[in-house]
Amino acid sequence: MEDQEIIALYFARNEQAIEESSRKYGRYCYAVADNILKNHEDSEECVSDTWLRSWQAIPPKRPSVLRMFFAEITRNLAFDRYRAERAKKRYDGEMPLVLDELAECVASGTDVEGEVLGQALSDCINAFLKKQKSRDAGIFLRRYFFTESVRDIADRFGITENHTSVILKRTREKLRRYLTEEGLMHE
Repeated sequence: MEDQEIIALYFARNEQAIEESSRKYGRYCYAVADNILKNHEDSEECVSDTWLRSWQAIPPKRPSVLRMFFAEITRNLAFDRYRAERAKKRYDGEMPLVLDELAECVASGTDVEGEVLGQALSDCINAFLKKQKSRDAGIFLRRYFFTESVRDIADRFGITENHTSVILKRTREKLRRYLTEEGLMHE
């Protein structure tokens, strides 16, 4: 079923929308969640919650790219679950590394101003990535959106882990400078 047909089912409040979404994007959303959580049950639950959140969001939202709409919901749910688990105990895996790497170029915090600037930051990062080489943007997204390991990214792009790390470091440095120029970060 085409994405526009699935969206039409959501707008018609037809529960088949969830079935079609799950059929077409369930494995993809599971991979997004599992890259973050590394836990089958938690990842499955995030995917189930994705369909509920989608049902609540469509309408009024009309996603332009349904796959990325679902990925963003799944990713946010997985990060929320990760933070909750981490609050209970120390967590291993890629997530602490990814968050530490990004901390050097994107300020974090839970203040009100930070919440307001969140969308501006997201838009700015998207604009930055569009200006990068396709491969570098892909590597950056694989690491920081999908939380893939450096090894998996290197294998995917046919380069060494060291080369992947160098590309990530340079891209983070460029991002930090770009965010500073845009007024979203202070040196």
